[in-house]
Amino acid sequence: MLLDVLTIPKDDPVAFTFFTGYMAMFAASVFFFMERSRVQDKWKTSLLVSGLITGIAAVHYYYMRDYYAQTGENPTALRYIDWTLTVPLMCVEFYLLTKPAGATKGLLWKLILASAWMLVAGYIGEAFNPEGGDTTHSVTWGVLSTIGYVYILYTAWFGEVKQLGDKSDNPMVAKSIRTLAWFVLVGWAIYPIGYMFMPGGWLSGFGDPSSVDLFYNIADAINKIGFGLVVYSLAVSSTKD
Repeated sequence: MLLDVLTIPKDDPVAFTFFTGYMAMFAASVFFFMERSRVQDKWKTSLLVSGLITGIAAVHYYYMRDYYAQTGENPTALRYIDWTLTVPLMCVEFYLLTKPAGATKGLLWKLILASAWMLVAGYIGEAFNPEGGDTTHSVTWGVLSTIGYVYILYTAWFGEVKQLGDKSDNPMVAKSIRTLAWFVLVGWAIYPIGYMFMPGGWLSGFGDPSSVDLFYNIADAINKIGFGLVVYSLAVSSTKD
């Protein structure tokens, strides 16, 4: 019996990035898990979380690439399940880096709840929009989702995370937090922009919604692997000191 083999159309960059995104994040996960043995104990949990972020994403991309290859459609539900697991873990990295400087469990839960709020509201706005796209529905839930994003952004740039990073006795911690804050500001911005290209969004008439997957895939790989590499760089440099 012949097995069905998924193929990558030569003229479909979205399919290409689903496959490469899967392999890139799988490789990054292996790397982070293997490198845990090289760093001090206080950084092992941070690298574990980095490996979990890319590992969870790799599993979801494995299924998303198959879904897209078979249907040619945006795997909305799978993508949001991925984000609902990985984005809060990315926020956990902020807590772990600032914990030695006095970060509390309260900060951790505020970041997790803000990220969950952002994603649940975004999913309702995108997945439950009436067929054809209701602008009121899209904008309402998009604004609600943005509240969570702005809170995380503010906390990383000006709020408790920034202040704790500045108080750390390790100058590399403050530098790493600034780098992660740039990821939140620039890298995460692709998601609300992509949301606005969906049916009913403010930018829905300016492009093909299916092309948004291309930018989502690239952004996911850069953000998730990039987050982990920042933490890894901090852990290695601190271990050498």
